[in-house]
Amino acid sequence: MITLHHLNQSRSKRILWLLEELGQTYQVKAYQRDKITFLAPPELTAIHPLGKSPVIEHDGIVIAESGAITEYLINQFANHLAPEANSAEYISYIQWLHFAESSAMLPLLLRLFVEKDGCKTNFMAGYADIEVAKVIGYLDTSLAGKRYLVADKLTGADIMMSFVIELLAARGELTKYSNLERYYQQLKSHDGFIRAGKIEAQQNQ
Repeated sequence: MITLHHLNQSRSKRILWLLEELGQTYQVKAYQRDKITFLAPPELTAIHPLGKSPVIEHDGIVIAESGAITEYLINQFANHLAPEANSAEYISYIQWLHFAESSAMLPLLLRLFVEKDGCKTNFMAGYADIEVAKVIGYLDTSLAGKRYLVADKLTGADIMMSFVIELLAARGELTKYSNLERYYQQLKSHDGFIRAGKIEAQQNQ
């Protein structure tokens, strides 16, 4: 049995989607952010020392980090969600899968922190805006004429990227980028994506 320790409004949502695509039995243990601090509850530290989500448990193993969880679950249960190993497409797949949590997420988080802090900055706000624009432009250009990031099919890279796309969509930033808007609609067309959204909504009640 796979157990997902799921935090509301977090990157854990994409692991929900991945689990829906696996066809494996799993259970969700839900945690709620503090309504004032927006931090994860201390109960999560009993699962992993960092007290963050997503975290999964499987066969007595605890695995943190979205990218590691995605690679592990796909290798174990869903080879169809990755290109053939050692192919050129697989190399592209790995790059996109990790891009979602590295180059893409950092500027988005920096911008979020600047906005939440509310103070004038000498450097950070401008830097974050420039880097976010760079990420959005790169993604949009890379998706020209494509339904998915790699191999013209849904892969773990798309599932990882879905959180980034949803963040941008929530801010209304996809409307100027036709390729990204089309890509978002493609992701939302998957039954697993829809089910994951419904499950998360139930956990937040």
